[in-house]
Amino acid sequence: MLSDSQLDIYAQDGYVVPEYRVPVEMLEDIKSRHSRLVETKPEYADYCPALLDHDLGFAEYCQQPEILDMVEQIIGPDFALWNTSFFAKPAFKGTTTPWHQDGEYWPIRPLATCTVWLAIDASTTENGCLRVIKGSHKDGTLKKHQTNNGPGLALNRELLESEYDEAQAVDIELEPGQMSLHDIFLLHGSEPNRSPNSRRGMTMRFMPTTSLFDREIAAEQAKQFGFVSHENRQVLLMRGRDSHGGNEFYSC
Repeated sequence: MLSDSQLDIYAQDGYVVPEYRVPVEMLEDIKSRHSRLVETKPEYADYCPALLDHDLGFAEYCQQPEILDMVEQIIGPDFALWNTSFFAKPAFKGTTTPWHQDGEYWPIRPLATCTVWLAIDASTTENGCLRVIKGSHKDGTLKKHQTNNGPGLALNRELLESEYDEAQAVDIELEPGQMSLHDIFLLHGSEPNRSPNSRRGMTMRFMPTTSLFDREIAAEQAKQFGFVSHENRQVLLMRGRDSHGGNEFYSC
């Protein structure tokens, strides 16, 4: 569980690194499952935007009681898992994740999600760890983005340079099994991997069910911006009930 001071940090900074670490056995299982996925779909060696589309077994890792307890502390007792992704940066390469806000990509109304970013390998400054701007989530608004379809980018929507000051960025370095939790409006990105060490991270996206996962907006976003459509995403109720009443859930 997160302490009161850690919850305050999340509220003030937009992210927190809890003391909890997942078991080593779970990490090894994730590595094996991801390796099997890449063997059959090598196009996902760097980035897989929707793991559950290819292997629903990844949802099992998101059901760790300790993780769900922390998420509940942040977004309340009624919440669902709506996506998981894998950001893998092989040694000496790996993609850049441009500065962005998660809410720019997601068909959730009102926008609300707590993301768990789980380090599968050590995530360091040298191999392209997550970088954030503390407190940038506080106004609860989406800032101006533009489309960049250039090479070497994991995502194609990026913040205008006028919307942030990279000098304020801090690195979130994590050991294997550690995780960070961050807000949907937090400004963040990451550099490419220029080290000899792999940097793999798995994200778990949890939304409070007071929000609607809007599949019509998902289709519109995919058509407008050209990224993977969330229209047919398998949304899984983790705890509680559908407070909104309009969500469509799948069985895990």
